[in-house]
Amino acid sequence: MTLVEEEEPAGAVTSQATENLPATLESLALEAVRVAALAAAKYAGRGDGKAADAAATEAMRAVLGEANGLGTVVIGEGEKDNAPMLFNGEELGNGNGPRFDIAVDPVECTDLCAAGLPGSLTTIAMAGEGCIWSPGPGHYQDKLVVGPAARDAIDLRETPEHNVKRVAAALGKPIDEMRVLVLDKPRHVELAARLREIGVRVIMPSAGDVAGAMFALLPGTGVDMLMGIGGTPEGIMAACAVKVLGGGMQTRLAPQSDEEAAAIAAAGISTEEILEVDDLIRGPALFAACGITGGTMLGAPRHMVAGWISTQSLIVRPGSYRRVVEATPDAEPDFAGG
Repeated sequence: MTLVEEEEPAGAVTSQATENLPATLESLALEAVRVAALAAAKYAGRGDGKAADAAATEAMRAVLGEANGLGTVVIGEGEKDNAPMLFNGEELGNGNGPRFDIAVDPVECTDLCAAGLPGSLTTIAMAGEGCIWSPGPGHYQDKLVVGPAARDAIDLRETPEHNVKRVAAALGKPIDEMRVLVLDKPRHVELAARLREIGVRVIMPSAGDVAGAMFALLPGTGVDMLMGIGGTPEGIMAACAVKVLGGGMQTRLAPQSDEEAAAIAAAGISTEEILEVDDLIRGPALFAACGITGGTMLGAPRHMVAGWISTQSLIVRPGSYRRVVEATPDAEPDFAGG
C-alpha cells in the first residue's frame, strides 16, 4: 500500500530526455530498492557491512530475476569494494519484455549502515539497452555535478576556484553563499582548503557519493554543487538522474592506485578525456533509491501498527522526481531499523 506519493511540480525541473523507459521498469526499480533496503536494515548497527551488502544484493537479485524483460548489469559497486555484488555482465529477468542496462549499489555507504549511522541508501539506475557507458576497470572518477540552472557553467579542465565562480554567477549567488559538497577523504584535503580560501562553504560527509550528487542536482537541498573524486558506479547512477532532470555533469577517470591505472591503460581507456552526461548515458534512463538508516534525503524503514512496515523511496524519471512512502506487511520484523 502506497501511503504518500509526492511529485514535484512540473516546473521544478527541466528534462533533457526525449524518451521514456517502459513504465514497468519504474515499478521494478522501486520494488528492487525497497526490498533491498528492508533486507539491509536488519543489519544496521550490527557492525557487519558485508552482511548487509550480501542481504541487500540477494534481495535485489530476486526481484530483478523475476522481472518481465532482460536487464544487464553494466556496473556495480561490489567489484570496487570486494563486496557481495550483482556482477558486471550479469543478466536478470525472464527475457519476455524490454531489454535494459543496470547500474547498481545495493548498499550505498556500507560503513554507515554497519555503524547504524544516517545516510545509508540502496540505489539502482536503469537505462535503455546499450545506453550506459562502462568504465571498464576504472573504479574512481573526478566529478562535477550541478543542477539545471548551472549546467553550462562547469568545465573539469578548469580549476576548482574557476568552476565555483562560474556556477555562482549562473546561480546569481555570491561566493560566500556557495555550498559545495566534497567527500571527507584524504584525497580532498587540498581541494577543501582551496575552496574555503575563496570563501566557499564546504560540506564534507564521510561517505555518500550518490546522495551528494542528488543534493547538488535537486532544488531546495542547500547544496549548489558536488566536486571531487568518487566511485564510478555512483557516478553512473548519478548521471542517470542528471540526464533525465537536465542537470550538468562532467567526469574523467581518476585511478587511485598504480594497479588501477595500469588496468585502465591496458584496456585502452583514457584518463584525460572529459565525459559529459550524454557520453555516460546515451538514452532514456531512471534512478531510484530507498533509505536504510535514514538521513536528510530518505528516512529509514519504520514499524507501524498492526504489523506493517513503511519505507521511503525516491524515483527520478524524465522531467520529474517523486518521493514515495510505502507500507507493506512486515513478514520478518527482526531488523535494526526501529
